[in-house]
Amino acid sequence: MIGGLDQPTNGKIYIDEIDIAKLDAYELAWLRCHRIGYIFQTFNLIPVLTALENVSLPMIFAGVSRNERKKRSIDLLERVGLGDRLDHKPTELSAGQQQRVAIARALANNPDIILADEPTGNLDLQTGLEIIDVLRKLNRERRVTVIAATHDLKIIGVSDVVFWLRDGKIDKIDRNNIN
Repeated sequence: MIGGLDQPTNGKIYIDEIDIAKLDAYELAWLRCHRIGYIFQTFNLIPVLTALENVSLPMIFAGVSRNERKKRSIDLLERVGLGDRLDHKPTELSAGQQQRVAIARALANNPDIILADEPTGNLDLQTGLEIIDVLRKLNRERRVTVIAATHDLKIIGVSDVVFWLRDGKIDKIDRNNIN
């Protein structure tokens, strides 16, 4: 619902004081393209595109020039440690590398919010910790709000607020003092 893909049956969702349920299809598409980045559990990379092209793709829809797309994509892939993998296709990358491409793609249009669905779900322990570190750095350095749906308890330690859900309802809320 935060991503504007579904509308709430009760309540409202505001992003910058705008009730997103009142936006038309064009306005929702703009919101999703410019303000929200998505990280999928299954990466959702396009197999025939290179890492550079996968990261560049959202910028095409945002109207970013070719030169700026390339510059920004290279920068993002370097930030997630894949500066040497620009021309590799998803099948030529490990699961952790694919997840890093997915993170870079989610950041392509400088979103304010990242929605992450099980961002460490398909990863081994060490790679999962590295992805958690990347997301935490994004939050600190770029002031990006990261909202993760997860079963991975390692994410709790780096989360400011944890909402525990049981049977589709909030069971409890924990607030962590993280520096």
